[in-house]
Amino acid sequence: MKKLLLTAFEPFAGQQINPTLEIVKDIRAMAFANAQLEVLELPVACFDAVELTIHRMGEFKPDIILMLGEAGGRASIHPERVAINMDDFNIPDNTGHQLKGKPIIDGAPVGYFSSLPINEIVDQLKQAHIPAEISNTAGLYVCNRLFYSVMHFIAKNDLPTLAGFIHVPYLHEQTLSLNVERHSPDVPWLAREVMVAGIKIAIEVCLRQDSRPQFI
Repeated sequence: MKKLLLTAFEPFAGQQINPTLEIVKDIRAMAFANAQLEVLELPVACFDAVELTIHRMGEFKPDIILMLGEAGGRASIHPERVAINMDDFNIPDNTGHQLKGKPIIDGAPVGYFSSLPINEIVDQLKQAHIPAEISNTAGLYVCNRLFYSVMHFIAKNDLPTLAGFIHVPYLHEQTLSLNVERHSPDVPWLAREVMVAGIKIAIEVCLRQDSRPQFI
């Protein structure tokens, strides 16, 4: 039986909703064949999110780690290709930290590729008529910091764990308040049921993966 750790973030930047938390509420109730799924809800806190995730990795010993984050302004589900060794927060995190222009880990590699089957994930989502594209930037905020830190921990400890990050758009109810605040009717969003279906597919694809993809 494979173990999969699924992470989601709390709301941030003054919002009342984070779509990742809404998604995992539904995913948590699902059964996946020959798999044990655990959900970890994280604070949008640059130090605590990493510490909590790595601590849970040590306890749960997952075969797969799928991290979720909100990317407001995107219109599709975006598996991330790469995490980079840089913090440059455009806003403070929920604990008031605003890390600017410094490596996440001094002396560590510039970046790490996702080891999830991101091409297959996108292909399967498109076949299900769910908008999806591979993203080549996970940003420079808490999402990228968590993604990079997890990949570095896996590499440093030579773990067989597959891991990666997926960004999702706003939910419709989020855009209603954003439209008022920004006077813009065109903020992209996806329905909750569409994003839940998309992450379910991503999990199923990951569970079928037997080894790390090879990069050229």
